Amino acid sequence: MFRPLLDSGAETLTIYIDGEAVQARPGETVAAVMLRQSSPITRTTPVHGAPRAPYCMMGVCFECLATVDGIGSTQTCMVPVREGMKIERQHGKRSVA
Repeated sequence: MFRPLLDSGAETLTIYIDGEAVQARPGETVAAVMLRQSSPITRTTPVHGAPRAPYCMMGVCFECLATVDGIGSTQTCMVPVREGMKIERQHGKRSVA
């Protein structure tokens, strides 16, 4: 559904979403990259398990929460991508362990 506006010749880096290598561009947010995936879901709700995906893209709604480099409940719309970062979709309640 989503794609970059400029698609040719741009520098890319590799991040990992649920262990799968994904190409991203410097300056993009994690949420923007996740919206381009076949499943843009970043988390499921703790009570009912309903899927959620990035919505406001400016840090207000908290729908884009995921685990980024081992830190749970990270607002992915506020985090720029870095080479090699690891993102995991967050299912249910965040683990504090």
